[in-house]
Amino acid sequence: MTPGYRLVPTAPPVADYLRLRREAGLSPKTEEQAVVALPGSWFACHVVHEVTGEVAGMGRLLGDGGWYFHVVDMAVLPSHQRRGVGDAVLGALLDRVRSAAPPGAYVNLLADPPGRRLYERHGFKETAPDSVGMAVRL
Repeated sequence: MTPGYRLVPTAPPVADYLRLRREAGLSPKTEEQAVVALPGSWFACHVVHEVTGEVAGMGRLLGDGGWYFHVVDMAVLPSHQRRGVGDAVLGALLDRVRSAAPPGAYVNLLADPPGRRLYERHGFKETAPDSVGMAVRL
């Protein structure tokens, strides 16, 4: 990561979480959703730009602690992209699984086009046609 950034091993504050999602192009969420979601993380981290104090990036893991983990909320503000922030966040998430989960953990995610190269650099591969992502919004 470019000097001047600091990785913090917690979820960002709710206001920063909501702002990051919105400004990074993820679907916006409500404060009510964030207040419940953030403490439900198996692990989360965020990156602070030390000069401005701005939360520049974040990521979370949902999981059962044993073998199944799902990467969510990967976001970096556009003004802080291309500085290794996303790599640092994803690396921290994967390092936590390696150090705290039993061997053989399965880590997955849904990859939008802008993040695919980042995920591939960290060893993620497409699973189709063997399996495909499916969703329902309730």
